[in-house]
Amino acid sequence: MAMGTGRNAVYLAKKGFDVEGVDISPEAVRSALDQAREAGVTLKARVADLEIDYHIEKSAYDVIICFNYLQRSLITQIKDRLRVGGIVVYETFTVDQAQLGKPKNPDYLLKHNELLALFRDFRCLYYREGIVEERKALASIIAKKVYTT
Repeated sequence: MAMGTGRNAVYLAKKGFDVEGVDISPEAVRSALDQAREAGVTLKARVADLEIDYHIEKSAYDVIICFNYLQRSLITQIKDRLRVGGIVVYETFTVDQAQLGKPKNPDYLLKHNELLALFRDFRCLYYREGIVEERKALASIIAKKVYTT
């Protein structure tokens, strides 16, 4: 099972994953479901505020993806809810984004090397941090859970 929304969720569903998508935006959920229907795949998707009313089921996922969203308190849940051998794919903005555009709030921007540090107990398969396409400051990681909780 994988967790994500939008094009990423549809891509994973096409690859044979059972996908659960979560987004605060009803429009994003509706769009993901429409994309899935057009692609001939199914996925579960629901509207939820990750900061208030959503908790990830323990050891339920083989893959968790997160793009353009940072909620530091969710990292522990992500790590605990992946099965051993599970993969996290995470990409979001760094502090350098404040000079390039939105978002600017430091609560939603990773410090330099922070994403790498957050997953230091996972096996890092890929890491990138820097300016992408001259307009986005991003950190990206693909990491594998190699321990039991």
